[in-house]
Amino acid sequence: MKKQAAVYILASKYNGTLHIGVTSNLTQRIWQHREDLLEGFSRKYTVHFLVYYELHEEMPTAILCEKQPKKWNRQWKINLIEKSNPEWKDLWPELS
Repeated sequence: MKKQAAVYILASKYNGTLHIGVTSNLTQRIWQHREDLLEGFSRKYTVHFLVYYELHEEMPTAILCEKQPKKWNRQWKINLIEKSNPEWKDLWPELS
């Protein structure tokens, strides 16, 4: 996948701990999370399953779209995931 702005949500398991992030290279960033190459939240809480992502034309737009869900309550985040991924499947295989 070429570089493109993206917002993503990782989960530890179905209805588990969530992490929201933004990147310009979704494939590389998710691989880094899965391999525990990034220090911080996703490594500490084993949040490795890609359950949601959206692509954007420009990074400033992606950053704005990343910040909004971070302020949402948990149920709204779950609703966002389940709208496009009701079974909480790991979407990594479609990227790799």
